[in-house]
Amino acid sequence: MENGTKLRILYLYQHLIQNTDPDHPESTVELMKMLKEKYDIKVSRNTISDDLLMLSDCDLQVEVIHSTQNKYYFDGQLFSVPELKILIDAVSSSKFITEHKSEELINKLLTLVPRHSAVKLRRHIYASDRVKSDNERGYYIVDAINEAIDTKRKISFCYTDYDMNKTRQLTNEGAPYTVSPYTLMWDGDYYYLRGFCDERQAMRTFRLDRIAKQPDILRDPAVPKPEDYSIAEYSKSVFRMYDTDEPQEVTLLCKESAMKVLIDNFGLDVDTTPVDDDHFQARVMVCTSPTFYRWIFGFGGSISILGPESVKNAYICMLQGALEYTR
Repeated sequence: MENGTKLRILYLYQHLIQNTDPDHPESTVELMKMLKEKYDIKVSRNTISDDLLMLSDCDLQVEVIHSTQNKYYFDGQLFSVPELKILIDAVSSSKFITEHKSEELINKLLTLVPRHSAVKLRRHIYASDRVKSDNERGYYIVDAINEAIDTKRKISFCYTDYDMNKTRQLTNEGAPYTVSPYTLMWDGDYYYLRGFCDERQAMRTFRLDRIAKQPDILRDPAVPKPEDYSIAEYSKSVFRMYDTDEPQEVTLLCKESAMKVLIDNFGLDVDTTPVDDDHFQARVMVCTSPTFYRWIFGFGGSISILGPESVKNAYICMLQGALEYTR
């Protein structure tokens, strides 16, 4: 096969991928016109029909609609338009991905459908005003952590927080943390790293967009995961992943109306016992942090803490502190 023929067939196949689908086939006349206008290639109807037949016979997912004027289309798109819409909406709404990276990633996703579908999808992208991360290094941070998890090695990184002037500042007095990374997890629009922290000698959770720069992958082997390590169980026990303590069992007294909330947060297998016609007890494993206490407070008495006493007392102290602050 001559180079000119190879190029013609390549152009033809590329055009079918980028511009056709079962709802938008093109005729031989339209394809001949495309080759002439775009590539200055003039071919006969018989030649282009032979080219299309060859593509079809090679199992390249080029299909034909037989009629007085045959029409052709590519039937091998990886994603349907509704599937891609879900992916694009997820990228667009993610706080972890910066505005620039969101646009870049959406443009790449749009190349996975024909151009007419991409135009339609672009029209229906909702650009919300929600806060997006300002950390452009997010991709590289994820990549480095994934590599460290795969190779079972420790990583070192500096962590940040904001001061009263909204300026990003290093925590831990500027010293890096050394962590054995176990799991990357998504929660509440952000990525989190769960692993063993050498400085704290305990399991800790870090939010990725607060990591100052791409972590260094150390030569030191990672501390092995605990035998009872379960990220699935841990994710049920935390509230928006800000917690750093280990989970403990807490008993709650709940009104019947709170059952759906318990199931949403802890799953259908949450341990519950009826108390009377209007109340039930629930035993849950949670990280007893201010985030959890704020969650309890938000239900205005529909959920209260029965025990243990240490957790009840910590909750009361937090409420008293809030009252003192408002005086």
